[in-house]
Amino acid sequence: MSALIVQAPRGLASPAPGLRFGSAAASGDGSVQWLLRRNCSIAPGQLLGFYASLCVLSLAIAAFFWWRGAPFVLPFAGAELLAVGAAVLVYARHAADRERMVLRPGKLSVECRLGRRTEEAEFAPAWARVEPRYGDRSLIEISGEGQQIAVGRFVRPELRRALADELRAALRRCGAA
Repeated sequence: MSALIVQAPRGLASPAPGLRFGSAAASGDGSVQWLLRRNCSIAPGQLLGFYASLCVLSLAIAAFFWWRGAPFVLPFAGAELLAVGAAVLVYARHAADRERMVLRPGKLSVECRLGRRTEEAEFAPAWARVEPRYGDRSLIEISGEGQQIAVGRFVRPELRRALADELRAALRRCGAA
């Protein structure tokens, strides 16, 4: 299951009071950023290194058995490594998935990166609506000015309402300023 990782990017302070999921900008311009991503236990580079070592070890063992007169071990080891390689590729493709929302004075920018697909949308804070897509535990839909985008994939369903409330409060503060 995906979990929420809240990470303060460079140049941003730790989460400000009243922000559970977001980070206030240290620059003092009133910017707030929400960075939601997968909770990956192993980085793609580490996984590639592990897979390479698995290939070397498995092929060495298969070559030893081939040399000792068991020729069918090598093709089965190759098939096994291809299957594991396909699984590694699927994992690595989605390891960098994220949702990033940046609220600046006069503009809310939303970016959703899922695999190779990236969706981007910009909203005027005064016109942006933050609603649950179907119910309180569903994805959060940000809409306005003819655009819509769903966020909250990397937040546990029971926390999505709190994220939506935080987004609404930040949009109200930005609109009042």
